[in-house]
Amino acid sequence: MKKYVLFSIMFICAMFCCFNSFAAVVDTLDVKSQVMQKTVKAAVVLPQSYKTTQQNYPVIYLLHGGQGNYRDWLSKTDDKLLLHKLADQYNFIIVTPDAGLMSYYFDSPLDKGSQYETFITKELIAKIDGTYRTIKNRKGRVIAGLSMGGHGAMYLSARHPELYCAAGSMSGVMNVNTATWTVPAEFAQLRNKNFEHLLGLPKDTANPYREYSAVGLADKMKANDVKLIFDCGFDDIMIKPNRELHQLLLANGTPHEYTERPGKHEWPYWSNAVSYQFLFFQKVLSSIK
Repeated sequence: MKKYVLFSIMFICAMFCCFNSFAAVVDTLDVKSQVMQKTVKAAVVLPQSYKTTQQNYPVIYLLHGGQGNYRDWLSKTDDKLLLHKLADQYNFIIVTPDAGLMSYYFDSPLDKGSQYETFITKELIAKIDGTYRTIKNRKGRVIAGLSMGGHGAMYLSARHPELYCAAGSMSGVMNVNTATWTVPAEFAQLRNKNFEHLLGLPKDTANPYREYSAVGLADKMKANDVKLIFDCGFDDIMIKPNRELHQLLLANGTPHEYTERPGKHEWPYWSNAVSYQFLFFQKVLSSIK
């Protein structure tokens, strides 16, 4: 009987250790935004090694999509421990900030409560660098995201190349002109109303809000030393704007990695794609002296 009890205890301990083999820790921060006069939440995934070393860590800012929130990357991936595993595998700190339902990560000239470009590039980075042992310059900082967050990553890195060494997008909204999306008319109309609320009526109705789109920043991307990776599924509603950006970057000679693979605008695709992007980021970060 004693041997049986001892064996049972050892088995339970072994299973517990196996379950916790990826022991990354998730913090939840309340970040005060002076520019928006509100508190914004962010999750921070710390690799297991963080608590046993004194080294400074690279940070990947991983942005959520439209109608999402800061918990999406932790709760909606096929493997709910995916970010934990990626943090432990690569020894990255991963930050997933909230950015509202449909902010698209730019500063709205009309809505003072939607200033997410300033929030992320100034307030959030300062908070993370002041709270954790990070590499406090662009050599240790990456930004990426899905859908609306993919747009945010490409948009922010193009406008602030001094902050990031690499940027990535998965199924990104590379053009906020809804005519380039493969969506029902009703959906496009809802998004158009949102852009009018944030940006006002478009000055150029043929190419609305191009200065707020990744495709409108292709020349800035060429001038920047930011390593770029983006991908999209064959059957994704954003395949056309992703191909448009790819062609623009090919035309102006901007180095980048672009991939199309089977998939739609959904979590199974992003759950798979993010691992490829982290491998790319690891290569970029390890190559920087």
